[in-house]
Amino acid sequence: MAKKKYKAVIYIVISAFCFALMGLFVAQSGDLPTLQKVFFRNFFALIIAVISLKKSHTKFEIGDKKNHAVLFVRALGGTIGMIGNFYALGKLNLSDALMLNKMSPFFVIVFSFIFLKEKLTTFQALTVVGAFAGSLFIIKPSFANVELFPAVCGFLGGMGAGLAYTCVRYLGQHGVKGSVIVAYFSGFSCLFTLPFLIFQSKPMSLVQLLCLLGAGISAAGGQFSITAAYSHAPAKEISVYDYSQLIFSTILGVIFLGQFPDHWSFIGYAIIIGMAVLVFLYNNFLHDKAKVKKEST
Repeated sequence: MAKKKYKAVIYIVISAFCFALMGLFVAQSGDLPTLQKVFFRNFFALIIAVISLKKSHTKFEIGDKKNHAVLFVRALGGTIGMIGNFYALGKLNLSDALMLNKMSPFFVIVFSFIFLKEKLTTFQALTVVGAFAGSLFIIKPSFANVELFPAVCGFLGGMGAGLAYTCVRYLGQHGVKGSVIVAYFSGFSCLFTLPFLIFQSKPMSLVQLLCLLGAGISAAGGQFSITAAYSHAPAKEISVYDYSQLIFSTILGVIFLGQFPDHWSFIGYAIIIGMAVLVFLYNNFLHDKAKVKKEST
């Protein structure tokens, strides 16, 4: 069991690096329209997903009508979340944009309570409020802040991702394969952004095209790595290690983009990661101990 957990941690750290690299490639792709970036990122990811489906001989099966509806919401929420995240990546520090996207686990708690009727404890509610407070240090809500709009877009991107992951949770519980979900989402995102690409796209240089290719490959690597991680250990035991993405994105931002977060952002990072660590400790130690104590009485 311990060996499997170590493997899971390695996989999730690899995934965090891949997603940080994806963010760098998106930021390096320049002043291309956000929807154009989203299209090409998902187009390359779609090719990889289809190849994976064929190689594993996995049938594209979704199941009953409710699964179809949830899969549509997953794709729509994920696409809107990605648009918000990519817009923020083009306007904010790399680490700020990616950290706002890391609000998604807390939105999963909220959406699971609303849509999946899962119990929301007082402790979970407090961590969500704490994480939201941490995000305000990154967003810096003020009319004098020229980065307010992209910061809000980044925050909404995390919300969209949280809705998408909640749907993935439901679909996984109802027998829909992960590779099918990835392929559907990538195809939906391409179709969603295609009209814009046809009428309002900008010509790309070879470097920009390579950057978006790199973003697609990195994102696919992140998806497959995180899938492997959660196949080796439960999410509650390893999810906190996904925040290593902050370390990678800060280092990449400093080296390649000359970006360094301000002290307010670092306070926000500390609060959000602190809330994530508290959730990790609660899920793995406090909650389990309370459960054992209750069962023994």
